Amino acid sequence: MKILYKIMSCIVLTFLLIINFPCFAYAYLDPGTGSYILQILIAVFFGTLFALKRYWHQVKSLLSNLFKRNKTGDKND
Repeated sequence: MKILYKIMSCIVLTFLLIINFPCFAYAYLDPGTGSYILQILIAVFFGTLFALKRYWHQVKSLLSNLFKRNKTGDKND
């Protein structure tokens, strides 16, 4: 747990330093950037759907094993 705490504290400290000391990039976003971001979002969406489709039986069996009831015939729980 100590190593996890150290890693998380380093991440938070780095994030806070980045927020507190911004540097300005005097640049602009051209119209191609918007379409590229849209392509990335669509790819992430369809990639997630494909992964769910591909591994659905494993996820379904895992969830059913976690939540199935005791089927030994004992009704006196």
